Amino acid sequence: MKLFKHFALLIFMGLFLWACASSSIKKNTTKKEEPVVIANDSLEYEIIIFDIGFNAFLNSIAQPEGFYSQSYLEARNTAWVITWNNRVTNNIQFNQDIYENIIDYQPQINYGYEVNYKLFNYFLFAQRKYKMSLGGGFRSNRIN
Repeated sequence: MKLFKHFALLIFMGLFLWACASSSIKKNTTKKEEPVVIANDSLEYEIIIFDIGFNAFLNSIAQPEGFYSQSYLEARNTAWVITWNNRVTNNIQFNQDIYENIIDYQPQINYGYEVNYKLFNYFLFAQRKYKMSLGGGFRSNRIN
């Protein structure tokens, strides 16, 4: 009888430990963020943005399309492109990981609303993410 009690206790302890053991954890498969393409097919103009978080910013924080006029977006983009390009060429003073490429934005060309809207919002996003100011009275934490 004593042997049976020890055997039952051993089985009970084994089941208890087995029940308390950790189970396998399923890996969260995170989706790789797709780049945002800013394009105007009629002008054969295209910008591809690979900056992580821009899609989320564009879909949740940015003002909706139509909120700004095209002339407003063009004015902001013109000023910010000048500042951006100056920083790209000044690689000693500014972080080249942020300011990698010159943006060929010419104010006399009508890029259309969508191109101006996405470029404008990228500049807002970059100012927030990298805690910088491109000038023009826009603070880094401002969304519009």
